[in-house]
Amino acid sequence: MEIKKTLLRIYHWEHFWLCLLLAVTLAMHFVIIDNPSELILDEKHYVNDALNIIEEHQTLRLEHPPLAKLFVVSGIRLFGDNPWGWRFFSVLFGTASIVLFYFLCRRLGMSRTATNIATFLLAFENMTFVHAGVAMLDVYFYTFMLASFLLYASRKYIASGVAVALSVLAKLNAVLALPTMLIHWLFDRQGRSRWFVLTVVIAPAAFILLMPLFDLAIVQSTTALVDPIARIKSMLSLSGSLTFANVTHPCASRPWEWLIFYRPMGYYTSPHYSASISYSLWALIIPTFAYLVYKTVKGSNAGLFGASWFAGTYLLWIPISLITNRVSYIYYFYPTIGAVCLGLGLGLAELLGIFKKRKAGKLKWTLLGIVVFILLAHLVSFVILSPVFPVYRSW
Repeated sequence: MEIKKTLLRIYHWEHFWLCLLLAVTLAMHFVIIDNPSELILDEKHYVNDALNIIEEHQTLRLEHPPLAKLFVVSGIRLFGDNPWGWRFFSVLFGTASIVLFYFLCRRLGMSRTATNIATFLLAFENMTFVHAGVAMLDVYFYTFMLASFLLYASRKYIASGVAVALSVLAKLNAVLALPTMLIHWLFDRQGRSRWFVLTVVIAPAAFILLMPLFDLAIVQSTTALVDPIARIKSMLSLSGSLTFANVTHPCASRPWEWLIFYRPMGYYTSPHYSASISYSLWALIIPTFAYLVYKTVKGSNAGLFGASWFAGTYLLWIPISLITNRVSYIYYFYPTIGAVCLGLGLGLAELLGIFKKRKAGKLKWTLLGIVVFILLAHLVSFVILSPVFPVYRSW
């Protein structure tokens, strides 16, 4: 009886499902961490750069800031020049991103049911899972971005600004965290605080102050300290030179194409690592954003933040693409997937709420059927797309 009571207490513990998701996803990551045992796609750039940092104390990828590269370096120093060294910290950061997302949902006032559903959707989303298991920069900036969102939602504006800086120090794309929070702040009618200006001020200040220190960790020479302003100009120049006019990558695509055409970007053939948004999520992106806007109008803080997140990290790419002609790829949608999971979690939880309130009738069971179908379709999508399962794909 005592064992049964203990198990029931564990089952009813608020964070039980979060811990279960973390255990399952971590186990899957570590099972396949050395498969493949060779570098895939952009891992070739960043791992070779990390090896050069270790051996020559200089970076080959001057278009990117230093922080994410230092995590790859740390992994190689700990485990050696092998898949564990390349990918270990990516797995840890990917796991941390799930935790941060969960607590962000709770901080935004989402119910336990909505939070658990949204976290389940994120944990078993293919593009999210893939980037948490490869030695690329994106999982690092995304995790720090989520940390900045959670700190902002918790009204810890100075810490939020530092987290934004760390995110941008991992990859420049992370600067879109600021417009996300700014949009939410502008439209938040109840919780808007003037102290948010601290986030806006601290973020660039911390970036400028910390970048020379992280660069110093690479070169390991105080005589090689670089002017941060000159370094920023150099990064922007190198990054801005990669346009559709001079890049002929077969997977390059415009932001609006990501929602209109389903064109995965293959990273590796067997097992099939690919930048593929899970079918179940991709098909519902537009309706989910519309639902987030609806919830915003109805006064939902979570709805407002989800809509702001979608606008700040995805919709802004459209004018950026048109104005700068900057080349882009489907995996640039990766930071927006959390917003879609948040909105879909809210919607499915609302359907479950209506189901529980109705005493009988076809609508009651239809609503339950919709929820079950979407969740099962999401799992099936993960099985088909993820590198964990040997399902043949053509890319």
